[in-house]
Amino acid sequence: MTDTIFNLAPTPGARARTALGRRNLVLVGLMGAGKSAIGRLVAQQLGLPFIDTDTEIERVSRMTISELFAAYGEDEFRALETRVIKRLMRSGPRVVSTGGGAFINDKTRKQVERGGISVWLKADLDVLWERVNKRDHRPLLKTENPKQTLKDLMDKRYPIYGLADITVQSRDERKEVIAGEVLTAIIDHIGKDGRS
Repeated sequence: MTDTIFNLAPTPGARARTALGRRNLVLVGLMGAGKSAIGRLVAQQLGLPFIDTDTEIERVSRMTISELFAAYGEDEFRALETRVIKRLMRSGPRVVSTGGGAFINDKTRKQVERGGISVWLKADLDVLWERVNKRDHRPLLKTENPKQTLKDLMDKRYPIYGLADITVQSRDERKEVIAGEVLTAIIDHIGKDGRS
């Protein structure tokens, strides 16, 4: 009979989950950065529920994001988005994927700071464009030159996304790899910061 040695070291998901405590993990970034796809994988690894704020907004309003923009405009949509995120930040922990403009709003950003750890999924223009140009459901890209609009959004929003607690590069790589990098970044950030 041979002795079997079991590796009982905690997984990165378990270590990141312990580090998060009761805080939410909030993914921010531009459309096409992979917030929903990566967020679902990270939530699985953490053993936490996943919520996409755009889906939640559509559920509570009984309208699509495009319909909300068309009927009420961006300002009203952002006000609703802030209320939804405020409610989500009150309880946790969970993984929350936000719309591209959510973190840009000062009030929403303060809610995220109070209730979670923010992770910016940063992507280059070509990566984002490759991901978003195949579908036409993005209200902000319904312009004459959508790629230039996307570039303009990057120029305006990237300095604000840079305020996130953690930055992980989203690129042309398997989702599982990026999700693993998010988990490692959480462990590193909270370990350095001492906020556990």
